[in-house]
Amino acid sequence: MNASVKTSLPFVDLQSQYLALKSDIDARIQRVLDHGQYIMGPEVNELEQALASRVGVAHCVTVSSGTEGLLIALMSLGIKPGDEVITTPFTFAATAEMIVLLGAVPVFVDIQPDTCNIEAANIEAAITTRTRAIMPVSLYGQVADMDEINAIASRHGLAVIEDAAQSFGSTYKRRKSCGLSTWGVTSFFPSKPLGCYGDGGAMFTDDAALARAAREIRVHGQSQRYTHTRIGVGGRMDTLQCAVVLSKLTRFDWEIERRVALGNRYQQQLADLPVQRLTVRSDRDCVWAQFTVLLADATQRGALQAGLSAQGVPTAIHYPRPMHQQPAYEKYAPSWPLPFSEAVSRRVMSLPMSADLTDKQQDRVVSALKVAIG
Repeated sequence: MNASVKTSLPFVDLQSQYLALKSDIDARIQRVLDHGQYIMGPEVNELEQALASRVGVAHCVTVSSGTEGLLIALMSLGIKPGDEVITTPFTFAATAEMIVLLGAVPVFVDIQPDTCNIEAANIEAAITTRTRAIMPVSLYGQVADMDEINAIASRHGLAVIEDAAQSFGSTYKRRKSCGLSTWGVTSFFPSKPLGCYGDGGAMFTDDAALARAAREIRVHGQSQRYTHTRIGVGGRMDTLQCAVVLSKLTRFDWEIERRVALGNRYQQQLADLPVQRLTVRSDRDCVWAQFTVLLADATQRGALQAGLSAQGVPTAIHYPRPMHQQPAYEKYAPSWPLPFSEAVSRRVMSLPMSADLTDKQQDRVVSALKVAIG
């Protein structure tokens, strides 16, 4: 291999991020080690207050993962076996997984082919007497059409849970992702726009009763020690992980600006290539948790990935198979077709993206893509 491409680019550059924040992260972790309150220590409350203020909601509840946050949100709403929750099939398994774990039924509605977010116009036709909630996913870092979704929910008396695992930091009509519906739930998985060094997540709401329910559910349903007022889970976020996120918040505004700038730069540089760039609606932005393109020819994806890998450029597929075609979820496939979800799953390919990706590295990615396509 040519010496210029022996070293692969990182798909997500967490090492550069750590080096930029090293002294602060190390100091915050040391403070936790010194006080020794590893479960529900002071950093937990500090982070919840900081996050609630950033999003602009009354309540933030930190949890052990974004996945657990979805489960707790559904539990707080009283979702039970046989209930239906409308969601998208083009998402990571956690979205549907939490619905099924409660014995409820995921009802899949197709996506918009240009954003890959759920098509709000298709939701109302999927509502039945058993529908209890709608769970849109703000995929790739761009918020779904929340005003339209909330209006549908209001007409039918439904709750809305925004699965914002990929969109924390993004805005929608000048409002923050996670503060747009009944519940907003995000993930702090290390590769997310705001990540920790393990698993973690957060839930957001303006409803005091729901927030109280979530706080009790995350500690095994306890309203006070050894008083279990409801069924719960072990869903607390570790104090050490809260300390890491508190440190990362100190430069998060810069990271969001950088992600948006890199996304715009990718969009411009790829304009002349035979790939479809995702549409970012004019009334919102995208924090590009992944920078994903749709290939013109689905049959070329494997060859393109191999060509890019040979040049030291990693890629990923988010996601190769929609949920209704997954073995564990095939029985939930709806009676109506989901053509866009099925089509884009064969065409999507994600390129390296993180706030610490340099312009030079990005140029290398684009050049490698041109070579692989050419």
